[in-house]
Amino acid sequence: MSGFREPGFTDRQKAAQEARKNLLNKFKSQPGPDDPAVLAKRAEREALAAKRAEAKAAREAEKAEQKRREEEAAALEAARIAREAEEAAAKAAALEAEQKAKRDARYAARKNKRK
Repeated sequence: MSGFREPGFTDRQKAAQEARKNLLNKFKSQPGPDDPAVLAKRAEREALAAKRAEAKAAREAEKAEQKRREEEAAALEAARIAREAEEAAAKAAALEAEQKAKRDARYAARKNKRK
């Protein structure tokens, strides 16, 4: 039984040359850019890219619409809060005016009682 034979320089050189030749053959065997299969694959990729771009645009439009709706809701909420604050201020002013009128009436009644 023979032992392991260390590959010599010529063996390594032939192996490298074979590897380069195989790589070149592999590259040459690939279809060219004008091949129908390559063109079909390119068209398919372009269609997918267009579909992705369309979906992205639809998502962005939906996000913009959602943001607009949220802004409208926030504006309505702010208007409601402002209206409630205004009503509370008006109610407080009316209550204060009513209390002042009662106080003035009591004061006038005391004045009239003394006379």
